[in-house]
Amino acid sequence: MPIPILALAIASFCIGTTEFVIMGLLPEIAAALGVTIPAAGLLVAGYALGVVFGAPIVGMATAHLPRKPVLVGLAALFVVGNLFCAIALNYWLLMAARVFTAFGHGAFFGIGSVVAANLVPRNKRASAIALMFAGLTLANILGVPAGTALGEAFGWRATFLAVAGIGLISVAAIAWLVPSDVTEPSGGGLRAEVRVLGKLQVWLAMLIAALTSASLLAVFTYIKPYLTEVSGLSTAAVTWVLLLFGAGMTIGNIIGGRLAEWKPMPTVIATLLLMALLLVAFMQFGAIASVAAGIVFLWGLLIFVVVPPLQIRVVDAASEGPNLAATLNQGAFNLGNAGGAWIGGVALSWGVSYANLPLVGAVLALLAASVAVLLQSLDRRTVLQTRTRRHTSASEAEGSDQKDNRDSSLPPKEPDEMTTIQNGWEYEEIRKQPTDCRPGPAPKLSSEF
Repeated sequence: MPIPILALAIASFCIGTTEFVIMGLLPEIAAALGVTIPAAGLLVAGYALGVVFGAPIVGMATAHLPRKPVLVGLAALFVVGNLFCAIALNYWLLMAARVFTAFGHGAFFGIGSVVAANLVPRNKRASAIALMFAGLTLANILGVPAGTALGEAFGWRATFLAVAGIGLISVAAIAWLVPSDVTEPSGGGLRAEVRVLGKLQVWLAMLIAALTSASLLAVFTYIKPYLTEVSGLSTAAVTWVLLLFGAGMTIGNIIGGRLAEWKPMPTVIATLLLMALLLVAFMQFGAIASVAAGIVFLWGLLIFVVVPPLQIRVVDAASEGPNLAATLNQGAFNLGNAGGAWIGGVALSWGVSYANLPLVGAVLALLAASVAVLLQSLDRRTVLQTRTRRHTSASEAEGSDQKDNRDSSLPPKEPDEMTTIQNGWEYEEIRKQPTDCRPGPAPKLSSEF
């Protein structure tokens, strides 16, 4: 793979760490800023909403600009945003810094994936994009646990400073390694991109993505207090459990990619049902530390088994204009992140204990599975209708061929009754009189000739 894609992967590592590391630092941030843990959890929702609203705004604003300067600028935006997070004096300034940082998230991954695809031959584009997004997966294996440990040892502000330092490396790597002449391929036009949004299947696929993310973030936003208060783990042990979650995500991403090539929607439905059962088991047996650690690993695995099939499903449903649909699908995931963090916070505020919080995630997973079943039924109906139309067309064509064959078997009409079609009008040929074969006098030529 080309070295420039590694520069993009470093930046995606920085972005992923920025997005998720705060979940391991909620108690420290809440105590330092004088807010409750559910209120601190809204910092996750704020970031997600920043992605949702920022992606279309930044994407449209930078559409006419060269790709490389835009990528450098977006990576620099993350550096500045993390510095603002590190020096935020109160809760609302930290919220504003999180939203500001999130504005470049969607645009970076959208433009970065296009650039990565253009850096390799056509048959290796998927591998190039996967390599770029590998940084996001590694962020959950290395970045989030390391950031949590750093925050516990030196304070949560040190984590954001460290992420800003990694961001500087990504800025330099993109500026140095990504070629300046890389261009974005032309698509099917804005009208074609917007037209696909009229398909119900596209919106249902995005709804599944949002509900799936919500089922995760409703519980995972508060994973640290759950593991410390319910499972009885130390804060140091939580770091290792988060590492297990990241490892599960990596394995799940590999499994999901292979299953997506086989049967995408059955994979989504079965995985969501398993996820709901797993969350119920988390509620029942989460007090056992070893069981809780194993469940967190399987949870990370299942959540990323769903991601590749959902991405493929959205692109397939919007095949006439996949670019806008893919961008909105990323927004749907982040909208689910925001909604899940908010739902989990509301549940805690209404008196739901940390021990019972996984039940909220299980309900959301079941809702996602229900929508997936509906989408699959619509797909089957569409396929059946398509086959019926093809069968009808084939039958009509066969009947027309048979009629032509019957007509060709009839004796030809007499020449004096022949009819010809010229320019849409029918002309009846005048029957010629029989000609005398005997030689006659030569005709006189008119002087007009």
